Amino acid sequence: MQLLSWAVLGLAGLLEIAWAVGIRYTENWSRLWPSVLVVVAYVACLYLLSVAMRHIPAGTAYAVWVGIGTVGVVLWGILFFGESVSPARLACIGLILAGVIGLKLVS
Repeated sequence: MQLLSWAVLGLAGLLEIAWAVGIRYTENWSRLWPSVLVVVAYVACLYLLSVAMRHIPAGTAYAVWVGIGTVGVVLWGILFFGESVSPARLACIGLILAGVIGLKLVS
């Protein structure tokens, strides 16, 4: 059950990336379908986060969820929006990843 909870948490993190990146495509919430998809992804990711929290400590689950979302959105921005790829920015992403991996290892 624990492994399934981590898989659900990973899916929740991917949906967090989807809604956070998707906001950019709503054009200030003026485009219907991107806006609908963002809301659906947001509700789904919160539901999956709550499911994962049944077997993963809340603090750990939330931190991992936020870490997946943060790293994913930053990487999406670098790959698709031409955002900065400075060494300092990459180092910060590495620190977030290290924290997420660390929390997984101690939970």
